[in-house]
Amino acid sequence: MIMNTIIRSARPEDVPQLVTIFHKTWLETYPNAEHGITVDDIEDKFEDSYSAERFEKMSAHIRQLPTNEKYLVAETDGKIVGLARLVKKDEHNALQAIYVLPEYQGKGIGTMLWKEGRKGFESSKDFVVDVAEYNSEAISFYKSLGFEETGMSFTEERHRMKSGAIIPETRLLLRRG
Repeated sequence: MIMNTIIRSARPEDVPQLVTIFHKTWLETYPNAEHGITVDDIEDKFEDSYSAERFEKMSAHIRQLPTNEKYLVAETDGKIVGLARLVKKDEHNALQAIYVLPEYQGKGIGTMLWKEGRKGFESSKDFVVDVAEYNSEAISFYKSLGFEETGMSFTEERHRMKSGAIIPETRLLLRRG
């Protein structure tokens, strides 16, 4: 574990680093020949992510974060190296994302984000997380936190790539209460 890591709420000025984390982790994680997802597909997804408009949209979201949402960052030696986003929904709690820069993975940062993120969520509701079916490292990580596979597989149009391929997902569940 990295000892100089703190977990805190995301701030609007964090947005450039957050976009970089999303970009780098997607490039590392999602290209997959079997599913027809290429590096070019991922680069296309991030084509306008570094625009002033995109930065402002993300900054505004963080400034006006809904009360049912947490957006956290992991900061190591002054650098943001990971993020987590969690949302309280009517039917369950949703772990929307935990992303840690590839060079900081395996050091306990994702677990730190999870432990801090889940604080304040209703203990009577299950947590769900949707993961790319082929992301075995993430699936193993979530299982280490107590999540179980549900056998539910699906695709979402928002994950359609320029090539036409769609990232297949599976849902994991952490039973609560």
